Amino acid sequence: MRKLLVTGTAGFIGYHLAKRLLEEGYKLTGIDDLNDYYSPQLKKDRLEQLIKHPNFEFIKIDFSDQSKTRSFFKKQSFDQIIHLGAQAGVRYSLENPQAYIDANITGFLNILEGCRCNNIGEMIYASSSSVYGDNTKIPFSENDQVKQPANLYGASKIANEAMAHSYSSLFGIQMIGLRFFTVYGPWGRPDMALYLFTKSILNGEPIQVFNRGEHTR
Repeated sequence: MRKLLVTGTAGFIGYHLAKRLLEEGYKLTGIDDLNDYYSPQLKKDRLEQLIKHPNFEFIKIDFSDQSKTRSFFKKQSFDQIIHLGAQAGVRYSLENPQAYIDANITGFLNILEGCRCNNIGEMIYASSSSVYGDNTKIPFSENDQVKQPANLYGASKIANEAMAHSYSSLFGIQMIGLRFFTVYGPWGRPDMALYLFTKSILNGEPIQVFNRGEHTR
């Protein structure tokens, strides 16, 4: 039975992926720091659904902490890493830029080092549509240049792709980056537009729209 590590397993995408992988017979270890970027209780509620499964183990850890992450990897053995943990959100990057350096740069490096130092040959990681920045070419393509991020979040994801490429070239680790766009569904993030708009509509409140209402999705 293949054993996988899923980071950010208490998050929206991480939860759904972990649930599916468990249903398909994989053995999983999930890690998350359960931070308060949005409701920690929502994250705990997701985890409660996962820990019922006998092949799931959860460990609370902040993977931006190098010492703790190294110690974690020394005690574990994985066939593959699916790295979904990150500091998400574009607007929040204007308010708390350090969180993006800690989680998305330092934390990403710690996970890459976990692969390298523990002979883990495969890693799938979450990139983002934000890497396209101010690209005006529609539709976007994986072959488009990604050199002009519009915010620090996008810049951190471009850095992730470059870091993953370098570790793949230097150490032969198979890397796959997924550029997620707006993801929604059950157990979704409450800071996403779908939920914010719905909440405002139900409460009879104005919907907050940015960019003078000229943006498209």
